[in-house]
Amino acid sequence: MKSIFDNVSKECSKAVTNAYSTSFSLATKMLSNSIRQDIYNIYGFVRFADEIVDSFHDYNKEVLFNNFERDLEDALENKISLNPILNAFQETYHTYKIDKHMVDSFMDSMRLDLHKNNYLTQQEFKDYIYGSADVVGLMCLKVFVNGDNDKYESLKDSAMSLGSAFQKVNFLRDLKADFEDLNRSYFPNTDLSQLNESSKRQIITEIESDFAKGLEGIKRLPLEARFGVFMAYRYYNKLLEKLKKTPALQIKSTRIRVPNYKKVELLTRSYVKYQLNLL
Repeated sequence: MKSIFDNVSKECSKAVTNAYSTSFSLATKMLSNSIRQDIYNIYGFVRFADEIVDSFHDYNKEVLFNNFERDLEDALENKISLNPILNAFQETYHTYKIDKHMVDSFMDSMRLDLHKNNYLTQQEFKDYIYGSADVVGLMCLKVFVNGDNDKYESLKDSAMSLGSAFQKVNFLRDLKADFEDLNRSYFPNTDLSQLNESSKRQIITEIESDFAKGLEGIKRLPLEARFGVFMAYRYYNKLLEKLKKTPALQIKSTRIRVPNYKKVELLTRSYVKYQLNLL
């Protein structure tokens, strides 16, 4: 029965989320059960695409990516895939009428990571962020509003800002790995080999502005999604606080992280703030 395969596919997407990101997994668990699986399905899809371009160094990444993209197109057209991750994603894609341009924009940004190493202009950077992060936030927003187009339009800009903030925090946190291991530099007009306090402060100011816009949208999310997204915001904001306090030289030489016990503590405090309406 296909229902068995569909359930297996969803379990695979959940397993991918739990295995690859303890922070995102924790935040997703705070979503209503009615939408939680669909966020797992979206995460599984974007994670696999990202892993191809970031991790599979001993294989022909372009061939793998082309095959994945072809399988994705088939899954969206035929509403089934023998790749369980894509099978789960296509169900969410069709259920919530996710715009095809969001998927295409995401894949375009991932494809850039196969060959492009530097983003020299603000427009290049903005386009990459839109495809790699903003549209992922918009896909999730489609699930959160469950067909309420007016609500979607009113929250669209803040969802994109939050996606941008998350991605830029990742870039700053992963500075060492991106620059040394993957030979990538995302921030334009910034020589990462010479990153100093002034350029770090400029990047953080930009992220803080994105977070402020994102938080305004979180406050207006449907109840089913609000606390889970707030939890993700709190985690990334805590990470940004650590980066802000970390000397630029240290950011270039190590990966800053929030320990798991701190994540649990953050969850508790976030829940109190949420219950007291102190978002």
